[in-house]
Amino acid sequence: MEKAKKERLQKKGWKVGDIDEFLALSPAEMAIIEMKVSLAKALVAKRKSNGETQVSAAALAKTSQSRYAKVEHADASVSLELMIKMFFSLGADKKELLKALSA
Repeated sequence: MEKAKKERLQKKGWKVGDIDEFLALSPAEMAIIEMKVSLAKALVAKRKSNGETQVSAAALAKTSQSRYAKVEHADASVSLELMIKMFFSLGADKKELLKALSA
């Protein structure tokens, strides 16, 4: 957010901050969320580049389409381990995983 806008909001009584401040997240929790979001984006890109639908990708990962959709949206109920498993089921390798997690 630009500085002038932030100052205007603060003068009107609004509290302005980052999402991690608002949710009282630790740096470790914020890093995990960022990694999940990056991996979810990489999953979507990998699935599409492979020409897969969510249904066919879910079949490769031996899960349901609805569960796969939750993975692609970095749902809070989805673990990093499951996301990684699904990324590998699309043919990704460790190098792609590390690139996705560090994005």
